[in-house]
Amino acid sequence: MAICMAKTIKEERLRWVLPIINKEIKLVDAARVCPYGKRSLERWVSEYRKHGEAGLEPKSTEPKTYRVETPIWLKERVVEIREKTKKCALKIHWQLEKEGIKIHARTIGKILKKEGLVRKYRVKRIKYKYIRAERRPGELIEIDVKYVPGPAARRQYYRYTAIDTASRWRYMAVYDEQANYRSILFLKEVLGIFPHRVRAIKTDNHSTFTNYYTGSNKRSDMTVKTIHSLDKFCAEQGIIHYLIDPGKPAQNDAVERSHREDEKKFYRENTFKDVKDLK
Repeated sequence: MAICMAKTIKEERLRWVLPIINKEIKLVDAARVCPYGKRSLERWVSEYRKHGEAGLEPKSTEPKTYRVETPIWLKERVVEIREKTKKCALKIHWQLEKEGIKIHARTIGKILKKEGLVRKYRVKRIKYKYIRAERRPGELIEIDVKYVPGPAARRQYYRYTAIDTASRWRYMAVYDEQANYRSILFLKEVLGIFPHRVRAIKTDNHSTFTNYYTGSNKRSDMTVKTIHSLDKFCAEQGIIHYLIDPGKPAQNDAVERSHREDEKKFYRENTFKDVKDLK
C-alpha cells in the first residue's frame, strides 16, 4: 500500500492532530513518536479546537512592529567608549545616561557583538576517558599469519602467532605452507599448551580462516554455501570465532603489534640457514 507524503504544512499537522482529536491515540503516546515534540502537539490540538483546520495554517514569523534603528552616531559613540575604557554594556549604558543619552544595555550588547568587541571565552575541551574492558585469560585470543621475510633454504615459510589479549601470553609456530588444515593444527597446539580454557578467537578475513568473503562461495541471498573447516572445528570445541572488519587490521592490534616488533628487532637482524635455524 502506497502512502502519499503531505504536500503542505497544514496537511502534515492534521495527520498528527486528527487521531488525537478522534481519541484514537493519546497525546502522550503520539508525542513519543512525533518528531516535532509534545509542546508542538499540544499547541496544534489547542488551535484546532479553537479555530478548526484554519488554526493549523503556519503563521508568519515576521515582527508586527518594526523597531527604530539605532543612529549611526550613537553606534560610533558606543564603540568609542568600549575601545577607550573596555567597559561592559551595562557600564556603557550608565555612562551614556549621565550624558543624557537613553539606550538600553541589551542594545549596546548587540552593537558590541556585531562589531566583534565582545570578550571571547576559551571553550573548555572535554577529555574523554576510555576504560579498557577487563578480560580474563582465554576470553579472547588473536591469531594471525606472518610471511617470514626472505626464504630459508630457498623456501618460503609462514609463522602463525596467537596472543591472549588479557595475559599477553604468546605462542608461535612455523609451517611451510598456509592452509586451512594448518590453521586448525595451530589452534589445536594452542589449546593443548594454553593453561586456560579458550572461549573465543579473533582472526582476519584470509581464506585460511574464513570463506565468508570468498566471491564464489556466496548464494544469491548472500549466505555462505559451505562452512569453513576452522569454523566447524571451533563449533565442536565451543569456541566463538570473531572476524575483524575488512581492511581494518587495527582491530587485531595485539598480534599486529607483535608482528611489527618482530620485524624490526628479529627478522631484520638475523638470517636463517634452514627451518630448524628459523624455529
